[in-house]
Amino acid sequence: MRIKKGDTVYILAGKNKSTKEKPRTGRVLWVDVAKGQILVEGINVVKKHQRPTQKNPKGGLVSKEQPIHISNVALYDSGSGGPAKFTSKVIDEGGHKRRVRISKRTGEEI
Repeated sequence: MRIKKGDTVYILAGKNKSTKEKPRTGRVLWVDVAKGQILVEGINVVKKHQRPTQKNPKGGLVSKEQPIHISNVALYDSGSGGPAKFTSKVIDEGGHKRRVRISKRTGEEI
């Protein structure tokens, strides 16, 4: 799984898909590796009827995000303003090795 929590993603398919006039992006809130789904902030928002509880005594309609399949998103490249193809590279920083993702289009770290 190449997309992690906290990444900014570009929506490729679904009811909230991006267009050239209106690119849709969002921050990943969580990733479910087993099901291949992710939850993106502000994307795939549905209204749900909520019955009154002690936490929400009024009840009513509640808006919440629903998960989408990971194949419907791509990492967002802020340099090019669109979806990114990327490669990984191992960087040695003072004896500590870490893997970073590099955009193929701009050459910057994602």
